[in-house]
Amino acid sequence: MLVIGIAGGSGSGKTSVVKKIIQSIPGEHVSVLSQDAYYKDNGHLPQEEKEKINFDHPNAIEWPLLIHHINLLKRGEVVEMPTYSYVTCGRGKDTIPVKPCDVLIVEGILIFTDSDLCDILDLKVFVDTDADERLIRIIQRDVIERGRGLDKSIVHYQNFVKPMHELFIEPSKRLADIIIPIGGQNEKGIDILTSKIKQTLGL
Repeated sequence: MLVIGIAGGSGSGKTSVVKKIIQSIPGEHVSVLSQDAYYKDNGHLPQEEKEKINFDHPNAIEWPLLIHHINLLKRGEVVEMPTYSYVTCGRGKDTIPVKPCDVLIVEGILIFTDSDLCDILDLKVFVDTDADERLIRIIQRDVIERGRGLDKSIVHYQNFVKPMHELFIEPSKRLADIIIPIGGQNEKGIDILTSKIKQTLGL
């Protein structure tokens, strides 16, 4: 199994890159684990405390569970990936079964900040997108998907997203084997990455 980590700032286009990789690899050769599914379960907290959660800090992720699931997949076992709601800040009752495949993509903004996780990634890819473009995407996502108003989204960006990006995510770029600028719009970069994957798999 080839384990690929795809990191990058919030709103950088990681999901678009992952989708295009999946579209380019024939058959059911690719499974995906999302870091966002492994946020710690804080559904029990009062609303006041939930609003203080820093989703952009490495401490918000249950890394041991994510790493355990990767290792199970490498051993050929199916895992049950959690589901998570940013609205309730808690895990859902349902899980998503993930099957072992030739390629496992682990995707998330903070995955290069955990040294134990980095040790089991065969290939590390960083999706690099300008801050203004990421900000627009973050605000759109916050308002549409996460129930935040425009004012709250901007405050959240200033207090959490921007400083955590500068502290943790941007420095983690130096660990990447491949950097893809402008996210999912970089067709050439994605083509090079998918060609490398196909070559490794003998496809």
